[in-house]
Amino acid sequence: MNLILLSIVPIVIVVLYIYHQDKHEKEPKRFLFYNFLLGAIVSIFITTVLYFCFDYVLPITEHTNIVQQFLKAFLVVGFTEEFSKYIIIKYYAQTNQEFNEPFDGIVYAVMVSMGFAATENFFYVLQGGYEAALLRAFTAIPAHASFGILMGYYMGKAKFSNKRILLNFIGLLLAILFHGIYDFFLFIDFVPGIWVGAFISLGIALILSHKAIIKHQENSNFKV
Repeated sequence: MNLILLSIVPIVIVVLYIYHQDKHEKEPKRFLFYNFLLGAIVSIFITTVLYFCFDYVLPITEHTNIVQQFLKAFLVVGFTEEFSKYIIIKYYAQTNQEFNEPFDGIVYAVMVSMGFAATENFFYVLQGGYEAALLRAFTAIPAHASFGILMGYYMGKAKFSNKRILLNFIGLLLAILFHGIYDFFLFIDFVPGIWVGAFISLGIALILSHKAIIKHQENSNFKV
């Protein structure tokens, strides 16, 4: 039971933080929950299907091959996971009337991302125990949140722009880029000390996420 709580607590903290940052017009709790649920179930299902496809088309056979680990980080993991979230945000959240200001892109992208992270974290923590729970609370969970914020920032802009396709694509690409960089440095652990790059990239993503939140707060349609 304690392990389950440990896997959920960092998710709840991120969700409450983003909900609090939505200062000018709060989103309906029910719709937020639906986005979270779709991230936890549908996004995971899409990811699983795409993983099987990549495993068939592009099998990774050598752990110490940098090129293969690059492809695994950016295509197999980065693209697959972020695309599975993007589909839900674009076709479920972005098309809804409740998505009525740019900041909503961040809110719904984080809800979907935290739903995905909740399911993923549950299995990792059950397998890895307390050590995995504590490590992921300060690494994987903030990473998923920052990827969601960066994607959501551009998808929020896209909703109210005549360049919707381009801005949506930039959001997806940016999330894949940072996700891929983060995982790549972790995957090539056979290079001594290279894992530091993952934390540097995470730090940069968090800084950019903070700036994205402030910018959309300042440009809110509901700001008095």
